[in-house]
Amino acid sequence: MHEGIVALFIPITISLGVFLMIWGIRYLENKENMAMIEKGMEPVRRRRHSDPTRTLKNSLMFIGAGLGLLLALFFSNMFGLEDGERTGVFFALIAIFGGLGMLFSYVYERRNPPVDPEG
Repeated sequence: MHEGIVALFIPITISLGVFLMIWGIRYLENKENMAMIEKGMEPVRRRRHSDPTRTLKNSLMFIGAGLGLLLALFFSNMFGLEDGERTGVFFALIAIFGGLGMLFSYVYERRNPPVDPEG
């Protein structure tokens, strides 16, 4: 096959695979709930609850990764880095600033422990 055709089929195949996985999971969950109802059991309700600490951790990590990308772009343009050097700077700064974001989240959680609503 030609490379163009293969390159076209890759995103289509990945998208189709993700869709089929999600559909399969939902189908099996529904089948499980129906079997529980037939046996007279109460199906388990899966409620999603918001976790502010997880949200804070993820947001600070993404902010850090964004700052790392921005600084890497500035450094690569400022110092005229070659492609090989540029790649290393991008990966390093994304990891450093993403890690700093997670560190800030950890420090915040240690200073402000979450309040237990049940106790």
